[in-house]
Amino acid sequence: MSTDTGTIESGPSGGSNGRSRSALNWLVGLVAVLVLIGVGFTGAALKHSNKATSPATISVTGSATVKGTPDTVNFQIGMQTTNVDAAAALSLNNGRVTSLEAALMKHGVTKKEMQTSGLDIQENTNNLGAVTGFTVSDTLNVTMHEITKAGAAIEAAARAGGNGVELNGITFSISNDSKLLSAARANAMRNAHTEANNIASAGGTSLTGIVKVVDQENQNSILPSPVGFNAAATALKTVPLQAGSESLSVQVSVVYSLAN
Repeated sequence: MSTDTGTIESGPSGGSNGRSRSALNWLVGLVAVLVLIGVGFTGAALKHSNKATSPATISVTGSATVKGTPDTVNFQIGMQTTNVDAAAALSLNNGRVTSLEAALMKHGVTKKEMQTSGLDIQENTNNLGAVTGFTVSDTLNVTMHEITKAGAAIEAAARAGGNGVELNGITFSISNDSKLLSAARANAMRNAHTEANNIASAGGTSLTGIVKVVDQENQNSILPSPVGFNAAATALKTVPLQAGSESLSVQVSVVYSLAN
């Protein structure tokens, strides 16, 4: 009896595995391509999104000015004394300044409103360089919140000091200008908005909001002629003072965003 033996051929099975690997490789490649395409679309979408978050803008400047009446006066007044002896000149001048301060205080000036702003002792010489004496000067910086009393206070101080009195630098100001500045700022913002809206309309677009605001303040006093003073002024009952007016200006720089 003979037994037939056969061999199992692996050829067809090996070919099937090769085809399977080829199909798998093709599928992996396809997925990789799709991923790359997806990343590209995502990048494009992000770029578009970034552009959308940076809208077009327009920058304009608006300004406004308001006027107010000063309620504070500031002036410098002092004494100057010359003597052949430095110590004597200082002593005499000190006495005159004390009298000047007392006169100011009798007319509404408080100690807090007076501040020594200068004290000098200078040596005087002739053409040959020899010392002939010494000059002492003492200056007070005075601030008064009652302008109507300032003229009388200055006149009284001049009488107390005599011919050695010196008056300089009278200025006027507004002690609390917050309301005036607020009004000027509001007007400046309205002017800026009007200008920006006109430009945007001319360009076929519209304003959507404020991106940035920067403001600046300026004060300009409109004063009468400077007040001069000499010994003859002591004949006046009251030194005439005019406060005039003060201009407060505000300028704003505004950046507006525009509709896409």
